[in-house]
Amino acid sequence: MTRLPLRRALGRRVGLPLAAAVSAVALAACSTTSTSDPEEGGSGSEAESAVDEDAFPVTIEHAFGETTIEEEPKRIATLGWVDQDHLLALGIVPVGALEISWGGNDQMSTPWFDEKLEELGGEQPTRYSDADGAPVEEIAKLTPDLILATNSGITDEEYKKLSKIAPVVAYPDDPWLTDWEDSLEMVGQATGRNDLADEVQEETEAALDQAAEDNPQIVGKSFIFAYLTTTDTSKIDFYLPGDARPDILVDLGMVNAPIIEELAEPGQFYGTVSAERAPEMESDVFITYAETDKDLETFTKDPLLGQIPAIKSGNVLASTDQTDALGMSSPSPLSLPYAMETFIPQVAAAVDGN
Repeated sequence: MTRLPLRRALGRRVGLPLAAAVSAVALAACSTTSTSDPEEGGSGSEAESAVDEDAFPVTIEHAFGETTIEEEPKRIATLGWVDQDHLLALGIVPVGALEISWGGNDQMSTPWFDEKLEELGGEQPTRYSDADGAPVEEIAKLTPDLILATNSGITDEEYKKLSKIAPVVAYPDDPWLTDWEDSLEMVGQATGRNDLADEVQEETEAALDQAAEDNPQIVGKSFIFAYLTTTDTSKIDFYLPGDARPDILVDLGMVNAPIIEELAEPGQFYGTVSAERAPEMESDVFITYAETDKDLETFTKDPLLGQIPAIKSGNVLASTDQTDALGMSSPSPLSLPYAMETFIPQVAAAVDGN
């Protein structure tokens, strides 16, 4: 039996050439044939991408203990926010996946997932919501032989219920805080595709390196990634180290603003301060979500929020495109190249004061 504690197989690799596509090399000699079973609900997948020799049985450690997978899983349901992307990047189509409501399309999916799915000739998985907790009954109807929740927020009680359906691979430490590298690694272990996962990670890191090279003005600049809203201008919400958004920017060579480092707390990905502290929120660039193009004007004219230094200087990005932003908030080997092309140039423009 193979026992695999979580480890970082590949560090950041600065200077790697940009891959032509996220999985072009990794899947060049592989194919995936999708099947469907209407009676069981959702699409299935019969993955033909290469399984590592002696990959099974495998035991994976996670926050709720450890899970043993005896043989290659054929029907996989996902509960993590981007576990479906990791599977698809490895040539496997999930039978079920979470609905993507914020930033998603009419199919509750994403453009990067759909593009890869079409490339593999697969069918859309059954989509379900976790708004009221893990949809145990809906997942059970799909008769999966593996459930992936590597970057989810499932509780111990939900984990026990799901484990009665199929083996469950949960997050390694804190809920919602699994970075894309660790999540990809765990999915690679669970599916017996460690070597392929390493290749996919290397190619994805190459896309990050290329984005930093293409936008040199962002390297070394301090930032605050926030969430301002016109419905409540009395506070400043912001993301902390450990959340995917700031972590990806750090990977690109940027640095968290000193005030963010000061406010950071272990296990927390989100923080809030009163808008009265706006002058303390000093950084080279300020990034926030916005609902409309007029929101930035509201923030700028607000007597408190308007005192945020980067807003005063015009080094601000108020992103109104949820899909562009989703590629940063839910990073994966499929979404990151998309975000590097659509979101990062906007950050660079904000650094330039445009």
